[in-house]
Amino acid sequence: MSRRAVVIGAGLAGMLAAAALSTAVDEVIVLDRDDLPDGPEHRRGLPQGRHAHLLMAGGLDAMEDLVPGVSMREHLLAAGAREISLSSGMVALTPEGWFRRWRREGPRMMTCSRALLDWAVRVAVLAGTGVELRKARALELTGTARRVRGVRVSTTAGETALDADLVVDASGRGSRVMTWLAALGVSGIRERTVDSGLVNATRVYRTPEGAERFPLTIVQANPYVSRPGRSGMVLPIEGGRWMVSLAGTRGGEPPADPDGFLRYTLDLPDPIVGRLISGAEPLTDVHISRSTSNVRRYLEKAPHWPEGFVVLGDALATFNPAYGQGMSVAALGARVLARELRRTDPAAPRLARRVQRGAARSVDAAWAMAVSQDVLYPGVRGGRPSTADRLVTAYTRRVMKAATGSYGAAAAVWDLTSLRTGPERLLRPGAVLATLTGSALPPATEPPLTAAERTLLRTLDRTGG
Repeated sequence: MSRRAVVIGAGLAGMLAAAALSTAVDEVIVLDRDDLPDGPEHRRGLPQGRHAHLLMAGGLDAMEDLVPGVSMREHLLAAGAREISLSSGMVALTPEGWFRRWRREGPRMMTCSRALLDWAVRVAVLAGTGVELRKARALELTGTARRVRGVRVSTTAGETALDADLVVDASGRGSRVMTWLAALGVSGIRERTVDSGLVNATRVYRTPEGAERFPLTIVQANPYVSRPGRSGMVLPIEGGRWMVSLAGTRGGEPPADPDGFLRYTLDLPDPIVGRLISGAEPLTDVHISRSTSNVRRYLEKAPHWPEGFVVLGDALATFNPAYGQGMSVAALGARVLARELRRTDPAAPRLARRVQRGAARSVDAAWAMAVSQDVLYPGVRGGRPSTADRLVTAYTRRVMKAATGSYGAAAAVWDLTSLRTGPERLLRPGAVLATLTGSALPPATEPPLTAAERTLLRTLDRTGG
């Protein structure tokens, strides 16, 4: 009997879900309301698309497992993405001090524009599978509270019902999943929002001559000082460009005007971001986004869950983008779907429930990292730190302080932030010992740059710093 799956949303989560489904069903249809670009261009349906995105090692590992017939790492590098080692290719000021750079290799992350990443993934999935893309807007689910049977869609030709054995909602932050489920009679689902009021401001610059290999540079926000969080990042992306993203929580929002943008970078806890870009050629205006809250739908805890329906990516949980985890969590969720489909038939009882629970485990670590920080900022809405949060924060700060000068502690932090492991990584004997021992080196008083990089920074600096 022929099997059909429908995926709502042609973004990263949707295309990876389609790849997972392509080996298990006869027909996969991906729906999206946008006109999808033919190249790496921004599209309206992705509000965060113009800002910095990081593809962590755990997310890339999942992609490698999902897309048939292609190495996604090699495919992304060929498209222009950059690969950066967390141990040696990044200069980072944390709330506990500067992270040192080590000659030993650590996990790697991919950096590029979100437009390039989505386009490259879409090209790879369509080339390696029989997935079909259709322009359509999903209106509602069809079926009952016991089983979803398909999707009612709106197209230029009118409304129609599209039957499916399995429906995946990967429609992103704007998902209407709660409304759709309620219409079927599925209730009792808890939803939580933690909103620090963060605003992103991003501008793209031409990489200055000679700075092509300058490390990714980030000044992180500090949630421990009872002031609004303020951060900045210089991210190397494709096309010989720097993507410079600023972020500020409620009361510390970055401005949209070019002069204010530069002043904001110079007022960060260290002015390195502003010094780097002060003489660089801007290629775009400043783009602002406020779609940044953490939202989690605890679908895995629903008293009853309909067969034939799965929710992945931002439709399941969204994170403050400052933590760079959303894309990797989406990929890990799609890998859970692929794993379950290898074990059983797409229409098998409780398949959807198992996928939903597995995807929730992928969300847990990222949610804990994001929310445990965001609840500390002034004016946050949706949460206050509990006693348990404060205990976790105290230990995490000690780990981070040790990681500024201990390779063992730093390696544990990298593994966790790369989403290759869960929070338990910080409790392994080696990590605990490194944390208790503390930093073997004195705190760094300035950015950990090589002599050549320091010279280049002075050359680029137009601020007199």
